[in-house]
Amino acid sequence: MSVTERHAPDVPLVNITGEKVAIGPLARDLIPLLTRWSNDFAARMNIGLPVPRAVEQRTAQFERDALGEEGIDFVVYAWPAWRPIGTVSLFNIDHRNGCADFGILIGESEDRGKGYGTEATRLTLDYAFMTLGLLNLGLTVAEWNIAGRRAYARAGFKEFGRRRSCRRLAGRWWDDVHMDAVESEFTGPTLAEG
Repeated sequence: MSVTERHAPDVPLVNITGEKVAIGPLARDLIPLLTRWSNDFAARMNIGLPVPRAVEQRTAQFERDALGEEGIDFVVYAWPAWRPIGTVSLFNIDHRNGCADFGILIGESEDRGKGYGTEATRLTLDYAFMTLGLLNLGLTVAEWNIAGRRAYARAGFKEFGRRRSCRRLAGRWWDDVHMDAVESEFTGPTLAEG
């Protein structure tokens, strides 16, 4: 992993570069693409956003988020092509208690299952632990999202509990799976270098 800031005209602004992906701040010109991703029902099913959103709603959210410090959103780029493929987010950040929640969306269906999400998750965990000084990141994932649960485990998250039968899909009730990652158990790219 390298911490970089790229400013070439053909390269987006990125902060952290891994082997397959790089992450950088959310840019206004990507809002239509992010809106398309968040309206993909296959993706929405796994991230718990059942209501479609318009570009205007996403733009308003972007402007609200830019004013506050409740969360950090990164765009995930497949590189060296620098093609945006998804987003990672830290939200509900509580610096006093050293914790936050984590979310990810790999928006392009052809990019799912290639390890991009796992690496983007590890880069974000490393950033949260080493740069922000957080100690614990949590997430909730639907029981049916087996690929997501596996990717989270590979990245360093562990299941710690479930909320039983709280999601309905295809006529069946499913659990919410609660997972967390703690700094003391995480060996990420920066820690491995030191």
